[in-house]
Amino acid sequence: KKYEELDKRKTSILKSIEEQGKLSPELSAQIQNCFDAVQLEDLYLPYKRKRKTKASVAREKGLEPLAKVLFMQKNDDVYPLASSFLSNEVASEEEALEGARHILSEWISEDQEIRSKVRYAFKKHATAKAKVARGKDEEAAKYRDYFDFEEPLNKIPSHRLLAIRRGEEEGLLRLSINPDEEQTLYALERYLIQGNNESSRQVLEAMKDAYKRLLSPSIETEFRNTSKDKADEEAIEVFSKNLRQLLLAAPLGQKAVLGLDPGYRTGCKIVVLNDRGDLLENTTIFPHPPQKRKHEAIQTLKHLADKHGIQAVAVGNGTASKESMQLIKEAQLTDTELFLVNESGASIYSASEIAREEFPNEDVTVRGAVSIARRLMDPLAELVKIDPKSIGVGQYQHDVNQIKLKQSLNRVVESCVNSVGVNLNTASKHLLTHVSGLGPTLAQNIVDYRSTNGSFRSRAELKKVARMGEKAFEQAAGFLRILQPTNPLDNTGVHPERYALLKTMAKDVNQSVEQLIQNKSIREDIQLERYISEEVGLPTLKDIMKELEKPGLDPRGKAQAFEFAQGINSIDDLQVGAILPGIVTNITNFGCFVDIGVKQDGLVHISELANRYIDNPSDVVSLQQKIQVKVIQVDRQRNRIQLSKKQAENNVSHQSIKDLFKR
Repeated sequence: KKYEELDKRKTSILKSIEEQGKLSPELSAQIQNCFDAVQLEDLYLPYKRKRKTKASVAREKGLEPLAKVLFMQKNDDVYPLASSFLSNEVASEEEALEGARHILSEWISEDQEIRSKVRYAFKKHATAKAKVARGKDEEAAKYRDYFDFEEPLNKIPSHRLLAIRRGEEEGLLRLSINPDEEQTLYALERYLIQGNNESSRQVLEAMKDAYKRLLSPSIETEFRNTSKDKADEEAIEVFSKNLRQLLLAAPLGQKAVLGLDPGYRTGCKIVVLNDRGDLLENTTIFPHPPQKRKHEAIQTLKHLADKHGIQAVAVGNGTASKESMQLIKEAQLTDTELFLVNESGASIYSASEIAREEFPNEDVTVRGAVSIARRLMDPLAELVKIDPKSIGVGQYQHDVNQIKLKQSLNRVVESCVNSVGVNLNTASKHLLTHVSGLGPTLAQNIVDYRSTNGSFRSRAELKKVARMGEKAFEQAAGFLRILQPTNPLDNTGVHPERYALLKTMAKDVNQSVEQLIQNKSIREDIQLERYISEEVGLPTLKDIMKELEKPGLDPRGKAQAFEFAQGINSIDDLQVGAILPGIVTNITNFGCFVDIGVKQDGLVHISELANRYIDNPSDVVSLQQKIQVKVIQVDRQRNRIQLSKKQAENNVSHQSIKDLFKR
């Protein structure tokens, strides 16, 4: 795509220069062979149509010949030269020299070599400086760290640059990016100034003007854009990694689930889902202030659990979540597991077109509670219905290039769906849409076919679906699974186009395909090299064997229950030095955020993650991971909590050693 855009730009530039009658064969070849967008714009710069400039005004006054003579740097007395250019429009020698310098400044600013030298200075030595906007000290309090900030541009982390850019966008900060001016001008002077006469001094003056007025602002804009693009890419990569981890979170599986969306004044919305995720019943309980109808709420929970054979309870992690978790424990529901579920984006889903289509007769509160319960059963199947930006696992996601962000996140969603595989007989239209080769139309056609004909009995039956062509089938079939199929290969990651090959393998060892799947020793005795062909290489054959090891196996594992520390309900309950259990809710370049059950996530800075240097927090923690953290700072005024993972581990290790000595 990048090269396609560059090719379009080349065509446009060539056409523009040709229309001016200035396109030489050499220039055309230079443009055609250029594959760098910045260099391409440099080639075009002298021919770019400009608005009226100081240089163009000077040319109109006939001062270009004077500029050419000065540029040769051979004359020591320039005033006699300038006097020959006096006219009705040029009143004095000084005015003539000034006009000539404007022309020289433009030439210098458009010279490719000089622009390269200035770029080099920016690349190696530019500093990003931020200051608070005049009179905005109080309004910009949240950006206090950047009121008088300076850091080399090539070292500033992406999250810091994006924070400054956001402050600038809000009119609260001022950002400048520049190398040392004196050092840069000295390098240009050594390259450009060839003599020690008055002409040289005129060129030197023009060079300084060119740098300050034309070159520096132009190159600064370039580096503002490129540094922003780089910061965007890093932020998008962080978001993509987090989204992948969230989508691939371990599912509970097909069990009857009670979902609870907690709240105070408006109560807790309760939904009951069967093992297929269908909504059976919903109600509202009011166990918390101001109503405090706790006994009634417990009776309702017990009744619903007994009536529907509830096996698990999913509680959203929003307002009143901890109190609601305690309520479930007090209800003592028989044979149920209790889970805290991240509800980010549930409200977005509940008001979406998808939710209205699924539950046209239910209000947004019921839809939100259903989303929480289904996330426990299968996070991937539920989260694909929500715009990834609304899931809340990125950094500065609203500040980065939105088109690039959407493209990247869509790729992650499709990749996750395909890596897990999709149950062809239970998948929703929205989940099927993300399978390679399928789109909204084919996904709907598959659902319609199921409604009319019942469950699919084989992958081959997919070909009967309306508009399912050979190419779409080829792309999608390997990612679709059928549980308890007639052909056991239909519940593996092996593509139907390789079924014949596996039948041949099984026949060669006098076994059935089913025995081949079930018996590892048989598979290990097969000499894969015998089956290499023009179509199938050894890597593909090894992949096929790996897939046979895990028929129908979900690579995500199984959801694990979790409990916060008792007696810690708000930031006021925290004490520095306390070691608490927590769940990683977000990962950024500068650390990770951890929910410790006080309605305000704490930050574990990257320096507090491990007892060694780490370059990326993702090397140490993953999203939804359960970890122990130590409280190292509590700022109640700013509602900020600083945590440490490594100090918590060190404390535990020291305690273990003490216990060992005691024993």
